[in-house]
Amino acid sequence: MLCAVMANPGSYKVLGRARALDAILDPDVRSALRTRRILDSLRSEITLAEDERDVRIRRILERPREIFRIEIESPALGYFRTTLLDRQALDELLRNEEVRARVRLPQA
Repeated sequence: MLCAVMANPGSYKVLGRARALDAILDPDVRSALRTRRILDSLRSEITLAEDERDVRIRRILERPREIFRIEIESPALGYFRTTLLDRQALDELLRNEEVRARVRLPQA
């Protein structure tokens, strides 16, 4: 007799208890938390990059809002991350001295 064990349909693991209640937060608060997580992730990846050629920042739009493209490349791992940020988020990211030392700043 064969017995198969199957997961109940619709049962999924919760990613993190801290984020489990994000859905009931105000959209502006939820957006700020998401932005903070993205910036923390970028900050850690940039400071771990092997050399400054692995991190580039380019301005791709000026109007109606300044938008910057951040590219993080790790050829050894075959990894390429692209993230779009507005001016305010980019300034927040560049407040860290280690990050500023590792990137090529956009041409104004």
